[in-house]
Amino acid sequence: MEQAVTNMRVADAANKHQDVKMSGRDVNVYYGKNHAIKSVDVDVLDKTVTAFIGPSGCGKSTFLRCLNRMNDTIDGCVVTGEILLDGVDIYHRKVDPVQLRAKVGMVFQKPNPFPKSIYDNVAYGPRIHGLASGREELDAAVEKSLRRAALWDEVKDRLDSPGTGLSGGQQQRLCIARAIAVQPEVILMDEPCSALDPISTLAIEDLIAELKEEYTVVIVTHNMQQAARVSDRTGFFNIEATGKPGRLIEMDDTPKIFNNPSDKATEDYISGRFG
Repeated sequence: MEQAVTNMRVADAANKHQDVKMSGRDVNVYYGKNHAIKSVDVDVLDKTVTAFIGPSGCGKSTFLRCLNRMNDTIDGCVVTGEILLDGVDIYHRKVDPVQLRAKVGMVFQKPNPFPKSIYDNVAYGPRIHGLASGREELDAAVEKSLRRAALWDEVKDRLDSPGTGLSGGQQQRLCIARAIAVQPEVILMDEPCSALDPISTLAIEDLIAELKEEYTVVIVTHNMQQAARVSDRTGFFNIEATGKPGRLIEMDDTPKIFNNPSDKATEDYISGRFG
């Protein structure tokens, strides 16, 4: 009986390990001499929505950019510690950042469609990554991505029109379709609804709920109600004082964070006492 219990525990531990899509250990970020975030330890579970919340300047967007090495593009930025994707160190010298960003896509705060047609916005990634061998496969990839982004029915009759001619909410869904088109495993979203009206925000939130069926989603948001609505797990970042590095104070299942946080700073932020 004891052996059976031990085997079950081993199996549970293995399953728990398999559920971790990305992890960070002792992650620190420096912009020159400025220590931006300090000693972040985090696990991002597969096929879930993880939200990072916290006051402005606490490091949540900085950490998000660590997950696909977008900080590489910033002069003087240094990232230390370990970040793993399926157990592989994404900062290893043999990892190609371009290929990494195909696996870990990103949607930014402000919709940024390319100055191309709707079709070419979505087809761009599959073309450069060689994911479609001909026009027929490319057409299928574009349609599939637009459908997944809940945009196909709205644009299927004007695929040759400029992507920049869409409404703000449609442009953001186009950017999500563009990210999906390269067959990512993780989708990062940095304040994806902050520039949108309430109706467009609701459409994006509904889409996020659908996306986690196939992708791991990590979202940064200032909107705590949004984090509570869309995420499975929430992490709270905070900064002790001006000039101090940001830290991940706690991370847990979203209902636990919002209803019974372990740290008083989290409780104070969520209750509106500061931030």
